[in-house]
Amino acid sequence: MDKKFYVYILLTERNTYYCGYTDDVQKRFKAHLEGHGAKYTRANKPVKVVWQKEFLTKSEAIKEECRIKNLPRIEKEKLITG
Repeated sequence: MDKKFYVYILLTERNTYYCGYTDDVQKRFKAHLEGHGAKYTRANKPVKVVWQKEFLTKSEAIKEECRIKNLPRIEKEKLITG
């Protein structure tokens, strides 16, 4: 079975968003909660995963993560709400 990659958005306690990529969203979310994720989520505790999308390659996921990180908040919210 081929490995799949995911781009995800977390909502933080400070009502901000964090975007990242992984091959296991729940495992990565747990790492963020335990303070082993990104520096941003150590300072801004995540509350929940609010969006995720599957990709077939790591390259595609990284490109989408970069695109999302550069979006203004309103565009991230549109993505989350569909």
